[in-house]
Amino acid sequence: MTDPVYLVSEDDTLVPMRETPYEYETDLQRLLANHPELLLSTADDAPALLLVKQEVGVPGDENEGDNFSLDHLFLDREGIPTLVEVKRSTDTRIRREVIGQMLDYAANAVAYWSIDRLRGMYTATCDKQGADPDEALADFLESTVDPDTFWEKVKTNLQAGKVRLIFAADTIPNRLRRVVEFLNEQMDPAEVLAIEVRQFTGDGGVRMVAPRVIGQSAKAEQRKGALDARRWNESEFMAKLGQQHPMLVPVARNLLAWANNQRLYIWWGKGKQMGSFFPLLSTPGRNYQVFAVWTNGRIEIEFMYLKEYPAFTGEEALWEFFRRLNAIPGVQIPEDGIYRRPSIPLKALVDETGYRQFIDAVEWVYQKLRQQ
Repeated sequence: MTDPVYLVSEDDTLVPMRETPYEYETDLQRLLANHPELLLSTADDAPALLLVKQEVGVPGDENEGDNFSLDHLFLDREGIPTLVEVKRSTDTRIRREVIGQMLDYAANAVAYWSIDRLRGMYTATCDKQGADPDEALADFLESTVDPDTFWEKVKTNLQAGKVRLIFAADTIPNRLRRVVEFLNEQMDPAEVLAIEVRQFTGDGGVRMVAPRVIGQSAKAEQRKGALDARRWNESEFMAKLGQQHPMLVPVARNLLAWANNQRLYIWWGKGKQMGSFFPLLSTPGRNYQVFAVWTNGRIEIEFMYLKEYPAFTGEEALWEFFRRLNAIPGVQIPEDGIYRRPSIPLKALVDETGYRQFIDAVEWVYQKLRQQ
């Protein structure tokens, strides 16, 4: 028997709440799909989660169709795929079979899921919900990264096996808990967790849920947290960029030197996989974003934020910046890009003409921001 739980009503009376098993597994599945914040809400620095799809097909072999069906697939803002398998505590498979089942899902997903397929899943989910995929993704990402860069991060994480595996149930048995904690300490860069979502009901249809994260042992957190807390700097950024795009390092150095000469504040990103720097015009009470440079060889253009600044509330200034950028050879920002955070190739600035055109365009923007 669990300890009693009481809900205090508005008239200061106590409403006894009884722990109640979920009648059907689909009840818990639906709850988590609608409220993914329950999955990691009690974890330190809990990441927000975006639903990609429910009932996700997973191939069993390269030349086979989908042999498995994962309950939920989410992504966090770092592009880390989060695989969730839901079981009720009354299901005997939660004590043993679910471990092998989840590891099968993870191994085959990493091997056979393509980024195009994941994007297709996400789009289909948004269509089913009546939401615009681009707008929903932009709302989810806030100011962290543009959509194209985000999906590149997802691809990088999949290729590296950087995934999060979550077992969700109303009650997590001790045997499963011990296995989860062991796996979470041993697996790297993957993370393995169990989430207990207990349900309580009271008279009058009152209902409450209590989530709890299991598996984050101190040993595992200490080992995996060291990288998560990193903030990029110039030397690490250039080293990372040089691994895949050595010809772009001089361009990035020139942009950084230009920003310093302009007395812009350089904000270094905290991405786990990709580094970034944002040259910000810093004024009392506000930092203005214009562009960001990423280690994947892209420059993110911050149209989404520019349109909120007084100098750019009229679209004519946004379109002028758009035209100046698209005049650079190799740059093709779509028209709807002025409402988002599109990216352009850093390699378009390798040529001196392209570099000069870009600098002229952003200097025009910073000048308008200073004059507003």
